[in-house]
Amino acid sequence: MGVHCSIRSVIYTTNAIERTIKEIRKRLKPMNSLNSLEAAEKIVYLTIQDFNEKWAGRKLRGFAEAHEALQRMFEECYN
Repeated sequence: MGVHCSIRSVIYTTNAIERTIKEIRKRLKPMNSLNSLEAAEKIVYLTIQDFNEKWAGRKLRGFAEAHEALQRMFEECYN
C-alpha cells in the first residue's frame, strides 16, 4: 500500500499545473486590451517556456521510489 501511495502522489500531482495556470492568469490580467488572440497565445507560450526552463533540472520528491516501484510492477506484468 505504501508503494502505491508514493506512485499516486508523484503521478497525480497537479501543483505544477495549477501553478502554471495561476502564473499565466497573473501575466494576462494587466493586459486586458490585448489586440489579438495571437498576442495572448504568445504570452501563454512564453510563460510556459519560462516554466519549462526553470523546471527542467528539478526532480519530483519521491519520484525515484515511485520509478523503482513502477519498474517492478511492469516487470511482474510483462515478463
